[in-house]
Amino acid sequence: MQPFFAFLLFLFMSTAASASDETTVTVKVKPIKLSPHAYYVQGLAGAASSANQGFMSNAGFVVTSDGVVVFDTLGSPPLAAEMIRQIRKITRQPIRRVIVSHYHADHIYGLQAFKALGAEIWAHRRGQEYLASDEAQLRLAQRRETLFPWVDETTRLLPADKWLEGEMRFEMGGLHFELAYVGPAHSPEDMVMLVKEDGVLYSGDMVFKGRVPYVGNADSKAWLEALDRLIKLKPKIMVPGHGKASTNAAADLVFTRDYLLYLRNTMGKAAANMEPFEEAYAKTSWKEFEHLPAFQAANRVNAYNTYLLMENEGMQAK
Repeated sequence: MQPFFAFLLFLFMSTAASASDETTVTVKVKPIKLSPHAYYVQGLAGAASSANQGFMSNAGFVVTSDGVVVFDTLGSPPLAAEMIRQIRKITRQPIRRVIVSHYHADHIYGLQAFKALGAEIWAHRRGQEYLASDEAQLRLAQRRETLFPWVDETTRLLPADKWLEGEMRFEMGGLHFELAYVGPAHSPEDMVMLVKEDGVLYSGDMVFKGRVPYVGNADSKAWLEALDRLIKLKPKIMVPGHGKASTNAAADLVFTRDYLLYLRNTMGKAAANMEPFEEAYAKTSWKEFEHLPAFQAANRVNAYNTYLLMENEGMQAK
């Protein structure tokens, strides 16, 4: 009987692995053309959930005569696989390179699908800090529960093939790309990508549009300074990490800037007056933001971390 049970176990495990490999998404991942060479897919508003299958962030790709450059890879391997299928409807050029804006779950869990095609992954070296952190493992465990079966035991955290120090320029198929390090801001490793000929800027989570930003433990002071740098790049079109692409980057940067400033002003005053956070949060008016997607999921955490940040800035100023 033992060989028989061993066979059943093998059959069960093979079926489970096969089911994981064949998991697909039902959400619509549709490329939107921005310029002669640049495209993006727009995630749904709100936090990651089973309803949106983790499709709540943007990703982009640029088609050149010598290959495809991808910017971010969405929040699960099946989402990335669907993105690849959509790219294949547009071009048969090989997907040569993936640029990682930052190592947050909704932007990197699709990396393994592109790596399997032979694409080279580039990211800023400070992304290694996230990969080595407990936070990375806790987030992956959490997403394996809340986003199963799209994120499961086969979903892996992948390092970059090339860790970048800062600015980087490269050419592919006659197009010129500029990578700019604008962190630490939303994350320690924030990178943006400008496609020079098309004037398209992929900003990652430096910019949120149409939803409350996820601030987390970001350095909002440095983030505000980085937003000014993005304005100086003068893109014709900007693709935020979340929300619709913009043809008026300066105007659409204002929402992210104003939200960060409001957090700093309100929580900064509370911290300076040694007012307990719970009292400060309860008395603060959130009417400008409470109607937006992700408010319930993100705003309180954003406010609390900003309160701690402002406490620390106040102590350093003394």
